[in-house]
Amino acid sequence: MKKIISVILCLCLVAILFTGCGYEYQELNLVGKYDKSLKGTTLNVYNWGEYISDGSDDCLDVNKEFEKLTGIKVNYTTFESNETMYSQLKGGGVSYDLIFPSDYMIERLINENMLKKIDVGKISNYKYIDKKYKGLFYDPDEEYTVPYNVGMVGVIYNSALIDEPEHSWEALWDEKYRDMSLNFSNPRDGFMTAQMILGQSVNTTNKKDWDKALEKLKQGKDVLQSYVMDEIYGKLETGEAAIGPYYAGDYLFMKEINEDLEFFYPKEGTNIFVDAICVPESAKNIEAAMMYINFLLEPDVSLANAEYIGYASPNTAVIENPDYYYYKNEILYPEEKDMPKVEYYHDIDPEIRSYYENLWIDLKLY
Repeated sequence: MKKIISVILCLCLVAILFTGCGYEYQELNLVGKYDKSLKGTTLNVYNWGEYISDGSDDCLDVNKEFEKLTGIKVNYTTFESNETMYSQLKGGGVSYDLIFPSDYMIERLINENMLKKIDVGKISNYKYIDKKYKGLFYDPDEEYTVPYNVGMVGVIYNSALIDEPEHSWEALWDEKYRDMSLNFSNPRDGFMTAQMILGQSVNTTNKKDWDKALEKLKQGKDVLQSYVMDEIYGKLETGEAAIGPYYAGDYLFMKEINEDLEFFYPKEGTNIFVDAICVPESAKNIEAAMMYINFLLEPDVSLANAEYIGYASPNTAVIENPDYYYYKNEILYPEEKDMPKVEYYHDIDPEIRSYYENLWIDLKLY
């Protein structure tokens, strides 16, 4: 989930001075208690790319601040998809102390006994997590996860190139946008765009439903310019393409580059997701992991992350802060009357997962 960061969005909580030596530390107003009892140890963190405030463009460097505060070395690496992360964990070649999977992948990891339970009693800042994101389907007893970010999928279009389209997924199939339309290049999101039109659940276990969704995607393939993921940034920002689906948080950054870009949630409904912090079964530095999670939930730190990443925050200290750049933003935080119909992805039976993945290969070869 690569982000393009603009200086204006990286608002700092206090003034930061830069010298020839690089980043200088901030004085944070911390709520939790931290110590250096684990100084000299290493914490292995595995997260999405561009998914933490990293000190660029005058922003808070979360990992450096944590290292200064605790003396714990953060070994921070990134992944590009839930499936890549899963493969790394399953392979067992590398041990991570913290990972940041999405809801359906969390469900799979729990089902396969790949996560440790988290003692939220050791996380004093857990109180800031909005109750609407606690006890969700993938972790109903709040034993394995701490919510990190929330997002929804919508459609982005260039108002300088095309008139406002019908607020429907059908816009991606519209002949008017031949060779200007994009769709997702990953199967779960790609199938979702067709399933919403067909009125299917994105978690259907009926193979005939997936067959129908495949046929719908095939019908629209000739209209498409291409299937994309992060390539959508360049294509929509430069006008190479005119319309395509992506994540709401990313749209806000793209809008900073091209003010002609607009956004809508399709009337048929869309996917909503939660990315959460988890502790893998192979984790070794558990106490450091708890300290790091608590640090991420700090109001100052959560605010810096929310403004850097651009996704909706599950942290009430951020959501209720009028100084938050996206305070009451209608795309990230729509009012109840404007909230689209949404559905989470669930972990699907392996046979069905294999079935739709093979159908996706069929689509690409069609």
